[in-house]
Amino acid sequence: MASNSKTDPANDLSFRDAMADVQPRASSDRLPPERKTPPPRARNAEADERAVVEELLYGMFEPELIESGDTLSFRADGIQDGVWRRLRRGAYRVRADLDLHGLNRNAAHAAVSEFLADCQDHDVRCVRIVHGKGNRSPNTGPVIKTLLDGWLRRRKDVLAFCSARPHDGGTGAVYVLLRATTGKTER
Repeated sequence: MASNSKTDPANDLSFRDAMADVQPRASSDRLPPERKTPPPRARNAEADERAVVEELLYGMFEPELIESGDTLSFRADGIQDGVWRRLRRGAYRVRADLDLHGLNRNAAHAAVSEFLADCQDHDVRCVRIVHGKGNRSPNTGPVIKTLLDGWLRRRKDVLAFCSARPHDGGTGAVYVLLRATTGKTER
């Protein structure tokens, strides 16, 4: 029968012999250091903050893409970020232009409606409409520009529009991206 080490007197005596010269440690007035667990870190939040800082420091700065109060912009649901960015940079080829200078509100509305319908008939996807900056408008601000913003937002064939780049008229013109007509595609 195997002996149990807890009850075996031989093991107990050999342990006592091995420990005969051991002295208790002197007490110390030093306290063991307190173990503090570090506060939890939100790793995704830190990564997001680093990405923002990196974009600010190393991203491409394009002053013309910063909106001010007098720019127009509209982006329908579903328009991809890349498409929107290209439109704002003026990267699409403008295939037709309309100048509304000198027109009153009724004539301007009729001209815009006719122009966009004609563009749809000819499968033109990107156009520029020059509305002017409203420098000669009454104290209430630019009339045609404000009306054009509303007209374009209500049209089903308009996917997006934004103020043009400075060399294309700046805040006195808009690039308009039109929905493709069914059965036709532009290359």
